[in-house]
Amino acid sequence: MGQHINIPTSRTQCIGGYLAQPEGQPKGGVVVVQEIFGVTEHIRSMADRFAAAGYTAIAPAFFDHLESWLELDYDETGMARGKALVSELGLDRPLEDVASAAEAVASSGKVAVVGYCWGGTVALLSALRLGLPAVSYYGARNVSFLGEKPKAPVMFHFGGNDPSIPPEAVAQHRELLPQMEVFTYPDAGHAFNRNVPGDTHYHGASAMLAWERTLAFLDKQLAHA
Repeated sequence: MGQHINIPTSRTQCIGGYLAQPEGQPKGGVVVVQEIFGVTEHIRSMADRFAAAGYTAIAPAFFDHLESWLELDYDETGMARGKALVSELGLDRPLEDVASAAEAVASSGKVAVVGYCWGGTVALLSALRLGLPAVSYYGARNVSFLGEKPKAPVMFHFGGNDPSIPPEAVAQHRELLPQMEVFTYPDAGHAFNRNVPGDTHYHGASAMLAWERTLAFLDKQLAHA
């Protein structure tokens, strides 16, 4: 369903991306924002799922600013490398890339952002600063930005057993952004949506419920806006 493309950015460098297109008229566009591991098979599969649901989905390869089309393993080595890369990358360039990716699929209609882990915080910033509706999955870096005034709606998903996002951090989302939907999945931990062979983080029931809520959010913000 998908294909690799080049995305012009606001800087001189193009970056890669994965584009998945729906059959028929799109309901809108979705920018799919990676975890710290790159545009992996899992992220590409999420783009394919959004396309199957009727949206033009695009996953920009942020790491191309540092190394072309990098995919890291879901192990301690990959995690350490990914943390170093996102630290070097910062958040300004990824946010610029989200804007560029949204522009690339703007012909599909209104555009939203869905991000996972580190990408969950990029998704939140897309709503705060770019005015794009966003769904933030287990964004462990969100708290630092909750004082900013949102320019678009945000939906949040958190695992109830996520050691990287304690209950008090989730409570801050509800306290500081009371107008937004914040969902907690009691039986899930971090990365509960990541369905990768051998990865113990995945929690199917929670992932499916979050998926249904995410699609309802997208339908409301994009398809029926």
